[in-house]
Amino acid sequence: MPTSALLVLADGRFPAGGHAHSGGAEAAVRAGRITGAASLEDFCRGRLHTTGLVSASLAAAAALGADPVTLDAAADARTPSSALRVASRRLGRQLMRAARAAWPSGELDALARRFPKGAHQPVVLGLAARAAGLGAQDAAYCSAYESVSGPATAVVRLLSLDPFDASAVLARLAPELDRVADRAGEAARRVPSDGVEALPAASAPLLEITAEDHATWPVRLFAS
Repeated sequence: MPTSALLVLADGRFPAGGHAHSGGAEAAVRAGRITGAASLEDFCRGRLHTTGLVSASLAAAAALGADPVTLDAAADARTPSSALRVASRRLGRQLMRAARAAWPSGELDALARRFPKGAHQPVVLGLAARAAGLGAQDAAYCSAYESVSGPATAVVRLLSLDPFDASAVLARLAPELDRVADRAGEAARRVPSDGVEALPAASAPLLEITAEDHATWPVRLFAS
């Protein structure tokens, strides 16, 4: 298995557009819910076990070869906030451009034609992993890591948080990230027999609410 491809896909320098999104951290900082490393860790932990788990399971299922159009509909159903649906599709479109350049694939081409304005990011991520020769667990790890690394990176900019402290937060969350990736992979492997209903539908209502509010801000540093 080409483990090096996983490093490329998970690298923050991969031009997938994630640098423009805070994963809800910008709104949390303004609301005073993130003020430093400890509250960042709490925020990331909550995100990991909710939206992170859902995204990781969708990515794993796509990497296993589940129908991406069905998975996209499942992602839509698990994303009540219209602002977050827009952000996910925007990220999916950008990731699609990068993935098709890095790992040309007929499956990616077909999904791009089906969703010219962008499929949901976790679905594209799973197909990108598949095109790169990676497995479902790799896709789950990449997605789960993105769910916490994005907010951590954003808070370094938003609060001038010491990057060493932000990295320490991610290190402390690593065992939980392992468990989330395992749960996501297990759920994805049930899709062929049980359908997309086997995938988690964990929710984070406050993230949904603040995403809608954040989308109305006249001035913001991040797109979401």
